[in-house]
Amino acid sequence: MEIGIVGLPNVGKSTLFNALLKSPLAEAANYAFTTIEPNVGVVSVPDERLEKLAEVENSGRIVPATVKFVDIAGLIAGAHKGEGLGNKFLAHIREVDAIAMVVRTFEHKDVVHVSGKIDPKSDIETIVTELVLSDLETLQKRDKHYYDTVHGSKCTERQMSAFRKIAAVLDRGRPAIEADLDEEEKKLVGEANFLTMKPFLYVFNVNEEMATDTPGDIVEKYNLSSRAKRGDLMDEIASRGNSARNGGAGVNPESVVVVSAKIESEIAQMTASDAREFLDDMGLEAPGLERLIISAYKTLNLIPFFTAGPMEARAWTVRAGAKAPEAAGKIHTDFEKKFIKMEVVKFEDFTTFGGWTKAKEAGKARLEGKEYEMKDGDVVFVHHG
Repeated sequence: MEIGIVGLPNVGKSTLFNALLKSPLAEAANYAFTTIEPNVGVVSVPDERLEKLAEVENSGRIVPATVKFVDIAGLIAGAHKGEGLGNKFLAHIREVDAIAMVVRTFEHKDVVHVSGKIDPKSDIETIVTELVLSDLETLQKRDKHYYDTVHGSKCTERQMSAFRKIAAVLDRGRPAIEADLDEEEKKLVGEANFLTMKPFLYVFNVNEEMATDTPGDIVEKYNLSSRAKRGDLMDEIASRGNSARNGGAGVNPESVVVVSAKIESEIAQMTASDAREFLDDMGLEAPGLERLIISAYKTLNLIPFFTAGPMEARAWTVRAGAKAPEAAGKIHTDFEKKFIKMEVVKFEDFTTFGGWTKAKEAGKARLEGKEYEMKDGDVVFVHHG
């Protein structure tokens, strides 16, 4: 899983990135475009179940799932036309699976905001609008291929129908991901690589006093549940022949993560025991990295499953609803092609009964075929040709 960390300049992206990775890979300074080329870091997905599996099977090593974070240059209004580092920004963001938009709410007299004031709703609208405008240009460049049925089209009618659905959503100033597409239609438009087809996470960088606020608190405080009235950027869409009547934020609390980059930076310097004590004192259940990853899994509709044995205990990631052969293919591509069956034990049964042998003796291991849908926490053994 690859997550792009984006936001306006000076919202704390690089500070947050360094805190999450516990490493000063990204330069953080009080001026726009400190980040020019993207900084990339890989972190382990925290899952305490892996240690229990390794203990049960006496595994030689533990291999967690990983998430790649990409700290991308700050975006400003006009990025779709190349303003600031717009073209580089948009090129880098096309490569990620999800967009984590860092939104600033903290006040700091020495850290200037690019627009001169703290306005989370406006910041979100600026970024979403720039991505929407970029996607509209993508559609327009391909217009003759997708819509010119009079002179002949290079697309099937089903593809053209899917692109029209996306165009209708973009014309209202809304992300393409809101288009009512089925799975086949999503595949048909996939090669266009629309920026706003990617899931959004909203990471609110707050001051220390707001660190324990819930996502619902943030959405309510900044009036983010409703979409904004048409503003200057939305007028730009309208001036190009689009209505943009429903432009704006419309943030779902389930996609919100509340963090204080300052607190996360302090935690990054602590031992595990000190960090746990510090979080307890602050009234926080988990560090920002863990909460961000959990939110990303939910947003991307992903679940973990495991393999365990004397050699290693390892976590794998697959989309919810995936069938057994697809999960097997995550372990090795040949396993999907030559899949025969899969032995499956629930994590709770695996650890309670003490591993493969005793779980089988207790009747807790099942043989599943190609139509089995994977469940969160399945411990598996793949049989293949």
